[in-house]
Amino acid sequence: MRSISDKKRIVIKLGTSTLTHKTGKLNIRRMNNLVRVISDLQNAGKEIIIVSSGAVGLGAGKLGLPERPKDTRTKQAVAAIGQCELMHIYDDMFAKYSITVAQILLTKTIISRPEHCRNFENTVTKLVSMGVIPIVNENDTIAIDELELEIGENDSLSAIVATLAKADLLLILSDIDGLYDADPRKNPDAKPIHLVQEITPEIESAAGGAGTSLGTGGMTTKINAAKIAGEAGIDMIIMNGNNPDLLYDLFEDKDVGTIFLANR
Repeated sequence: MRSISDKKRIVIKLGTSTLTHKTGKLNIRRMNNLVRVISDLQNAGKEIIIVSSGAVGLGAGKLGLPERPKDTRTKQAVAAIGQCELMHIYDDMFAKYSITVAQILLTKTIISRPEHCRNFENTVTKLVSMGVIPIVNENDTIAIDELELEIGENDSLSAIVATLAKADLLLILSDIDGLYDADPRKNPDAKPIHLVQEITPEIESAAGGAGTSLGTGGMTTKINAAKIAGEAGIDMIIMNGNNPDLLYDLFEDKDVGTIFLANR
């Protein structure tokens, strides 16, 4: 097992299920705890980059919609509402710990152009050097591909961000403890897999099912993110975001979640 405590530049992906209640409205207690722990990790010398889901979920919750919209126009409109709300919340919560945040919105066009990728890397490097936490998301109001799940969702986006930012670790927080040999929501006998050295067909078959009604991700998308990160030489961890204090255990090299070791 590689030492997690030595990792410096960390991309943390926060899923919709971690940030919101099932109603789609903000889980205030959990988000407060997440911001507190992440701020403490930053104070300890970690360089934190956040990839945040939640724009569509928060927008749907603010409008009182019972589930994530299905048509693209409504998704775009709801994302525009939710993105504003999401950044306002992050700015307010991190300010309590004297930490400044910055918003970066990406699209498929930006990711596919080398000169734009260099600009992104330069911006992120400068922001973290100033003690700022970049908060990255797909520009859902115009990025139809993402909303239609043609290029991927925020799990895969977080792996791309980790690659472009030359991160040491990708950390995906979800509503599940890690990878299991079967779906633990359906099979009470499912056993956790703590270490994945290689993504085999057996590992891929263990991943299945979609995410929540307000999110887009499932374990399959996380396996895809592990592949992207692994090819870039970046280890990835999936862990439960319901208890943010587990992040302390993780960076004290205790066994938390599932680690996917990168190709070296």
